[in-house]
Amino acid sequence: MNIVSTNIAKPTVIEWRGQKVETGIYKYAVDSPIFLGKEDVVNDHVIDRRYHGGSDKACYLYSADHYSFWKSKYPNQDWQWGMFGENLTVMGLDESELRIGDQLQIGDAIVQVSQPRQPCFKLGVRFGSQDVVSDFWELPYPGVYVRVLSEGSVKTGDEITLLNRNNDSLSVSQVFSIFRKNRENKDLIHQAIAEPYLAASCRRDIEKLLQ
Repeated sequence: MNIVSTNIAKPTVIEWRGQKVETGIYKYAVDSPIFLGKEDVVNDHVIDRRYHGGSDKACYLYSADHYSFWKSKYPNQDWQWGMFGENLTVMGLDESELRIGDQLQIGDAIVQVSQPRQPCFKLGVRFGSQDVVSDFWELPYPGVYVRVLSEGSVKTGDEITLLNRNNDSLSVSQVFSIFRKNRENKDLIHQAIAEPYLAASCRRDIEKLLQ
């Protein structure tokens, strides 16, 4: 795996159901290194901290390999890296291979896989269609949130190295599947809930499926 783009955002005001909402989903590529902090990416703008940023979701990675699929499905977009709101666009990232709790070296930083991305309406606003949110939920391309164990700078071209594999854990794709095709799979749900490295907010959302 290697980084093909580092992306940050300025606050952008959008309109949603008659109200103005501020968002940081409009990421754009930067030439300079970015710094992965414990709570977020320095100089990025995390607006709604109920759902973004914080120790469990300090940085979001998305696979450059998935872009060709999305470009074929939404060909009229002005395609740029960062379209999915990711801080790091990564060549070779595979959600079916990465497991919750895996530790990775990225540039000077050490991070730990914490959860898949759960898309919201802001992705639909970014694409000009809420269809992309439905498509995102149904496909095995959620991207990866990480917690930052050791802060550090990251730049385009940096390799991502697996430092420690959490062999007993579920993959990012398996956890993501619980929200749609495996909603009734109680064994998988209980396994995810019991995973100590799963982000707390994601665990709570999965627990709701048992109710």
